[in-house]
Amino acid sequence: MLKTFMAAALSVAIAGPALAQTTFYVVQDVKTKKCTVVDKKPTASTTVVVGDGTVYKTRTEADAAVKSVKVCTTN
Repeated sequence: MLKTFMAAALSVAIAGPALAQTTFYVVQDVKTKKCTVVDKKPTASTTVVVGDGTVYKTRTEADAAVKSVKVCTTN
């Protein structure tokens, strides 16, 4: 029983980080109005999430959104 538990715990420890999903946000610098892609939701007041706060699953999706989000394309 202990062997099974230890094997399961080891499997979770190894696979856990791989299962964690990375998320991407399109943010805009409030001073320069420049949009960028970040992998963590900003907490500072110098950047804001744009595009209705959409969370993207891949960097490719987020990069494409920079080109289509209105506030990013008008500057």
